[in-house]
Amino acid sequence: MASNAAQHAHPTAQAPGEALMSPWHATAVLAMGYALYAILLNSVGTVILQSIATFHVDKLAASTLEAFKDLTIAITSFTLAAQVPRLGLKTAMLLSLVLAATGCLLAAMAGSLGDKGFWAMRGLFLCIGLGFALMKVAVYAAIGCFTASASTHARMLGIVESLFMVAVVASGWLFALFIDPTHPGSTGWLHVYWWLIGGCVATALAVMSGRFPSTAPTEHGAEKGAGSASFTGMLALLGWRVMQIFILGVFLYVFVEQGIGTWLPSINHLVLGLDEAMAVKAASAFALAIATGRFVAGLAVARIGWFRLLMLCLAGMAIILTVVPMIAHGTRQPVAEWSQVPMATWMLAGVGFFMAPLYPTLNSVVLSSVPRDRQAGLIGLIVVFSALGGTTGSRMVALLFTAIPDAQVLYSLLPPIAGLALVVAGLHRRVAD
Repeated sequence: MASNAAQHAHPTAQAPGEALMSPWHATAVLAMGYALYAILLNSVGTVILQSIATFHVDKLAASTLEAFKDLTIAITSFTLAAQVPRLGLKTAMLLSLVLAATGCLLAAMAGSLGDKGFWAMRGLFLCIGLGFALMKVAVYAAIGCFTASASTHARMLGIVESLFMVAVVASGWLFALFIDPTHPGSTGWLHVYWWLIGGCVATALAVMSGRFPSTAPTEHGAEKGAGSASFTGMLALLGWRVMQIFILGVFLYVFVEQGIGTWLPSINHLVLGLDEAMAVKAASAFALAIATGRFVAGLAVARIGWFRLLMLCLAGMAIILTVVPMIAHGTRQPVAEWSQVPMATWMLAGVGFFMAPLYPTLNSVVLSSVPRDRQAGLIGLIVVFSALGGTTGSRMVALLFTAIPDAQVLYSLLPPIAGLALVVAGLHRRVAD
């Protein structure tokens, strides 16, 4: 859907003295907004862990935070993405930041609500889901407006996405600063949201500091019907067999990613014996492994081909998830030192290295095989099914973690990995044909 917005966002001429931001200024502003949401989105695993202790909810109830986030992103992207050009990029980003700040304010005040404060955390992720959908569409559309060639577009997008991953890694460390492992039920960790409100304000000031191009659609019939046309085209794609295979792959990938990523802080603490702060910090290694894996995969794919690369990565994931439950064991005392962190923690985070190439490579393979005029609809489907897969994965692991409260719950992720291998093989055969 982001690409759809970009395709129909045609910057209009600016009045004299109303120069647009320079590309580097624009990159900094867009990266700030995107990075802020990286911190908020990827805090869900930490918030689940802390909510269990602070608000006295069970694992199943805590897993609903993922649904409040992902389903809201899917619905908002599906219904409102085409309206962002009419709204304006700057207005959309500012509205997104207002939503984020509102959610953070709810979370900051949740401690005063007792056990009912968990509803404030659900409100937080509802606001995050609404705001991120607007921010993502606005950022992708703006990149298209501030760049004049494919190479400059790729460079700006690469910078913004790289800083997103840096913020993902930083998220765990930021929240860990406010967690008191000696008082698990303390509400002190909620104070981090006052700082995040400050981040929203700073980002809003940065957005207001520069001029964005106008993206109001023209009055031509083709432009006026763009929203309905893209929606119809999106549904038509579901009839293609290669799309059906690909959508299944997106769903299974995000199922596994969120199943691990969302519950990694809880597994580190409840299964492997790390104290709360250390569990959150160690979980950030998962995001770091993904970032490293994507860089390495970019070098390797040209040498060995995408099919062989993905099959090797899936094998690596399966081996780790088979071995970790065999060697995982807790400790008598909570682990608070890096030297005491068990090997299973690092191995489990290392799954991210092998997982990293799957999502972007699958997207690239299918996008390159789909006509350009169908790509916007495909991106919309990716957003929707990614959100559905993330919610389902987190929910299923919550159910299984309740029934199997130890590392053996990781075995439940092996069937989706086997399914991904079948998807990769099916796509390889059809794309090759």
